[in-house]
Amino acid sequence: MRLNEIRYNDSVPIDGYGPGFFRIGGKVVQGAVLVFPTGVSPWDGFTDTGAIIDRMADVDVVFVGTGAEIAHLPADFRSTLEQAGIGVESMASPAACRTYNVLLSEGRRVAVALIPV
Repeated sequence: MRLNEIRYNDSVPIDGYGPGFFRIGGKVVQGAVLVFPTGVSPWDGFTDTGAIIDRMADVDVVFVGTGAEIAHLPADFRSTLEQAGIGVESMASPAACRTYNVLLSEGRRVAVALIPV
């Protein structure tokens, strides 16, 4: 088996998560959060589409972590982002963290919106 060190360059990876928090780039962030390759900001949840749209100029898709379990995204949330030209994929937050990190390490244009487990 071949192991390769993952390099994120100047991007911010998600290091871990737990009840009510995420560890991103070595710092603990409480509550829901938006993570972009260039930084982190708080997120007010599904009613806060503006915070995503405002920072999506250099990102093709946003993964939405819906907490401990996968859940359907509210229709108005999904349609608002899709009308803005943003691809949206929902999954449980742990899977969203892993997917974000893998694609980030490949140099892909991704972001993630996370609700804590």
